[in-house]
Amino acid sequence: MSSESPVPPDRAPKEVGREVIRPDDRVYLCVVDSTEECHKAIYFSVRRCVRAGGTLALLYCMEPAEFQHWMSVEEKMREEAREEAEGFLQQYALRVQEWSGRTPVLYVREGKPAEVIEELINEEPRISILVLGAGTDRKGPGPLVSSIGGKMSGQFPIPIMIVPGNLTEEQIDALT
Repeated sequence: MSSESPVPPDRAPKEVGREVIRPDDRVYLCVVDSTEECHKAIYFSVRRCVRAGGTLALLYCMEPAEFQHWMSVEEKMREEAREEAEGFLQQYALRVQEWSGRTPVLYVREGKPAEVIEELINEEPRISILVLGAGTDRKGPGPLVSSIGGKMSGQFPIPIMIVPGNLTEEQIDALT
């Protein structure tokens, strides 16, 4: 009789593409912006990483710079957008460290968010779960949730978790 206990199904290695991803190696990807639902999605992801194992990655998508007649103006705009992105990421990275004691992986990419997310997932096979926050206003859950969680969801390469923006941290704690 073996002295080893069986590995629970949620902690067993999963094959992803050509690699086997262990739960502690899996990466939860959250898209960072200035919305309240973003805060909820990140908090949810932190709690899941702490309880189920894994690492949190934060992605800030910079919108592509519009055509400018002057190259120096376009470059200055791109530099300012990158500084803003890094500021958002640093704020959330500090919160993640407060909540979990862990340092998240940070990404800044330029492009349309849905395309950037899909490219990053294809580049980084450890990204196993995409977590999005759903907006709570009358306009709907937000353009990213609508496109990825709706139209693209059946073809998306990894599971998508959509966190309702109206949940409290206490409710998220109870769910995770």
